[in-house]
Amino acid sequence: MGKRTEQKYNGILLVDKPIGFSSHDVIQQIRKITSTSKVGHTGTLDPLAEGLLVLCLGRSTKIAQFITGYDKTYRAVITLGKESKTYDSEGIDENSQGNQIPDIDKIELDSLLNKFRGKITQTVPHFSAVHVNGKRLYESARNNENIELPQREVTINELKFIDYSKPELSLEISCSKGTYIRSIAHDIGQTLGCGAYLSKLKRTQVADFRLENALTIDEISNLEENNSLENKLLNFQQVLSYSSIIVSDDIKKKVFQGQKLVSSGIIGFEGDFELGDKVILKIQSGEVLAIGESLLDSHDWNNNVNNDDFFRYIRVLN
Repeated sequence: MGKRTEQKYNGILLVDKPIGFSSHDVIQQIRKITSTSKVGHTGTLDPLAEGLLVLCLGRSTKIAQFITGYDKTYRAVITLGKESKTYDSEGIDENSQGNQIPDIDKIELDSLLNKFRGKITQTVPHFSAVHVNGKRLYESARNNENIELPQREVTINELKFIDYSKPELSLEISCSKGTYIRSIAHDIGQTLGCGAYLSKLKRTQVADFRLENALTIDEISNLEENNSLENKLLNFQQVLSYSSIIVSDDIKKKVFQGQKLVSSGIIGFEGDFELGDKVILKIQSGEVLAIGESLLDSHDWNNNVNNDDFFRYIRVLN
């Protein structure tokens, strides 16, 4: 096994992605600016979208999988009266005359949105990166292949009516992983009978991470030049919102080796957890060593902990 390459930065970086850049473009720029080869995302944004990207640098790429499932919040502008084959402005036929938009007031529009609140079933857009029959859907769409599009259940936690100035409808949407905001735009147009597409999208929040705390590419570059970017990175403990099992410092090496956890190494707990919940292992200084699954309820530990299995490793963070 080769020697592990030491990364310059290890932590979570909140980035304000501009319009016109793909998430991959941003990652490439961050790699170049920070001289850090290991940079991963926790959920992409389309080039036409802007806003919050949560990036993992260095060792923090090991926790990317635990952040991708967080709920997200968006500000969306939906333009009524035209349909788009991509459900956003990229697929608009500029020569299309459009459709007549029905006379509908703000109260009626807000009421119509109830159809899209709570648990809903979405049809995945034909122009998307989802694999069907071994091929990405957008490849099938470009070849004009007629295939059955998959459906998925998502949760719209909150859908706030912001404004309607014909033909533009502005919304704030808080939703679960995997939600297509452009599908919501398209489906609103179908419900109204006039067509609609997503004309603007800004991601403002991922879990508790907020856009106002994110940095632009230029700001990141300036901080790097002034050797102060490190102060803007979030560590494991700030990012992982799980209850904790606190272990003694002297078993840190054993944890990094994935050795079985025994009761003698446990100092205490932070928060409550149930059988099957994800928990983090950390030492008293706050350094997070691993993420795992508890095989006991926290309330049962005092009575049941012995040398039998009570913790299962998911990811060691050395």
